[in-house]
Amino acid sequence: MSRGTVNKILIIGRLGADPEVRYAPSGNPVANFNVATNHSYKDRDGNFQEQTDWHRVVAWTRLAEFAKQYLKKGMRVYVEGRLQYREWQDQNGAKRTATEIVANDVQMLDSPGGRTDSAETEKMPKKDLEVPDDIEPTEDDSVPF
Repeated sequence: MSRGTVNKILIIGRLGADPEVRYAPSGNPVANFNVATNHSYKDRDGNFQEQTDWHRVVAWTRLAEFAKQYLKKGMRVYVEGRLQYREWQDQNGAKRTATEIVANDVQMLDSPGGRTDSAETEKMPKKDLEVPDDIEPTEDDSVPF
C-alpha cells in the first residue's frame, strides 16, 4: 500500500538500443535500456520545435528476460513503473547520481518483425533514435544492485 503517496510513471517511446541484460549477485536478471520520447512546442517566433528526452529503464526478473528476448532498437514500447533516484561513489570517489524508471510493466507496441506505424516511423528523424553521449552507460560495475 502506498499510504497516501503515489510514484508512478507511464511513457511510450522508442528504444535507443537493444536492452543490455546482466545478472545481480542473487542470480536475478536485470535489463537496462533507454527510451526516447518527443515533445513538440512553438518557440517565441512561432516556429515548431521538437525536443527528445531520454529515459533510463531498469527491468528485473521476468521483465528483464522479456526485454532480452523481444525488444530491439527503434521499437516503440509502453513502460509503466516508478521513478527511482540513486546516489553512489564511483571507483575514483566521485559522487554519482542516476534517475531511472523501475519497470513493473513493459509492452511492445510494434510487432517483433516490423513496425506497426510506418508513417510515424518515417516522420521520426533518424538522429532521434541515437542515444546521446551525455547519457550515462549502464554497465558501470561500481553501481550497486
